[in-house]
Amino acid sequence: MSRLDVVHLGLRSYGEILELQRAVARARIARDVEHDVLLLVEHHPVVTLGRTAKAANLVATPELLAARGVDRFEVERGGDVTFHGPGQLVGYPIIDLTGHKKDLHWYLRQLEAALIRALGAWHIPAERNQGLTGVWTRGRKIASIGVHAREWVTWHGFALNVSVDLSYFDLMVPCGISGVVMTSMEREAARRIPLADVSTAVAHSLGEAFGLAVHDLPEGVLTDKASTPPDTAGSLHCNTGFVSGGAVDHA
Repeated sequence: MSRLDVVHLGLRSYGEILELQRAVARARIARDVEHDVLLLVEHHPVVTLGRTAKAANLVATPELLAARGVDRFEVERGGDVTFHGPGQLVGYPIIDLTGHKKDLHWYLRQLEAALIRALGAWHIPAERNQGLTGVWTRGRKIASIGVHAREWVTWHGFALNVSVDLSYFDLMVPCGISGVVMTSMEREAARRIPLADVSTAVAHSLGEAFGLAVHDLPEGVLTDKASTPPDTAGSLHCNTGFVSGGAVDHA
């Protein structure tokens, strides 16, 4: 069975891990990194805006963001505005789809299926929302998904709300979806849920979704193989994106 190298990064800044993603993706494309990789991380509070973000969907002023200690990044991914912060498990799968299926819609559905399966371990009834990317429970959005791809190698990924302060989502229209209600695992389960336990469950669920054996890898071993970040060709995030010159739209 092929391998999924899982790297647990702890609580880190968004900019630092954005550069790590790019470097690992570049190395995966070059075959300097021989296995698919999953980076698992919590971020300090940050708002990111993709190439197609609408300014009106970031409700907060720069002054309000600063007052709440929220960084702001404009990144190369497609799509709109999203938030990452402590208590949210963020996963960056760096998967070579040439070894699986060269279909980004299929890839997104696999990510959704993996998150839905993992949520089941806490008896949270998760599901897809027809026409939208991500995972919902009882009509509320619990996980956001968006990927970037070049030469069929993916990066960016998913954000699963475990115990995150949901008030941060009031700073924006998440993923540009008007009226969306965000939720978290702890809110739905009405109990404390350790993020480390969720991290383990999600890693194994993702490995199962892609037929990969999960293998924990020290960060240093990975960074030794990855150096130069990739360029910014092609993306798919939230509800709109472009991949290798072709467009893929989500309602």
